[in-house]
Amino acid sequence: MQSLAILYLIILPLILLAALAEGIWQSRTRAEAYDWKSWACSLADLAGRRLLAFIPYTFAAPWLGWMYEHRLFTQSLDSAWSVLLLFIGLEFFYYWFHRASHTVRWFWSSHSVHHSPNQFNFAMAYRLGWIGRFAGTSLFFTPLVLLGFTPETVLTALFLNLLYQFWIHADWIPKLGWLESILNTPSAHRVHHARNPEYLDANFGGVLIVFDRLFGTYVPERDDLPCDFGLVSPTVSSRNPFVLNVGPWLGLAKDLASARSAREVWMYLFGAPGWRPDGSGLTAAELRKAHALRTAGAETQPAMT
Repeated sequence: MQSLAILYLIILPLILLAALAEGIWQSRTRAEAYDWKSWACSLADLAGRRLLAFIPYTFAAPWLGWMYEHRLFTQSLDSAWSVLLLFIGLEFFYYWFHRASHTVRWFWSSHSVHHSPNQFNFAMAYRLGWIGRFAGTSLFFTPLVLLGFTPETVLTALFLNLLYQFWIHADWIPKLGWLESILNTPSAHRVHHARNPEYLDANFGGVLIVFDRLFGTYVPERDDLPCDFGLVSPTVSSRNPFVLNVGPWLGLAKDLASARSAREVWMYLFGAPGWRPDGSGLTAAELRKAHALRTAGAETQPAMT
């Protein structure tokens, strides 16, 4: 993992400098105030994540190591086919990891930290939360290790995938023409971060957007529907990294304590975020349905004379 750590140390200062420069530029050129408290929250989240990296609380390393010992093949990056397999395979498994991070509460409890900012900018790109490794996200990428890629290779490829996604956290980069049909672009990622009912649970790709198109989760950005960023609830997110990281897990623990059956325990853990036994929750499906009913009701109202 030494090469990955060196790569991280080289790139991290450039990322932080770019986010700072964007903040200064936007604070001087936009009517809307730049949220420097949110910028500081992202920086604190990053610092906390680096500190927690020294604590061996994750089972990712031993698990991936064990899987590599039982690999089916051995891959060499000297082969163009192996590099292509790694790239496409990582994109495929990243898509399902990212989709599960939005549709399964256990994973959303960690991933929600990334979606908490109310402004879409470079600083939010490295607000990734503190508990992702503990939540077992590495399980999604174990098939690549079984196929013969070393754990270090897989984790380095995942780091490069996330590095690509840094620049797409920008609300000032326009649509990119025909690239929108292939790549995950700033336009596609704005939709992903939007809380508008029409945009929820869409565009989960990393570098590519092709798996979203293949599995029906691609939604284009509409000129007539500006993206509203942040969590569905609350309207304005906290700027406290401890609240953002711990709050969702405390809420999950509270719901588990109130469960009255094994099914409710399962649904609270692995059902959609916002699920409630009585159907009164705020799942993405329920929000879309409620929005559709409101829209239909407004269209059927008689015109005022």
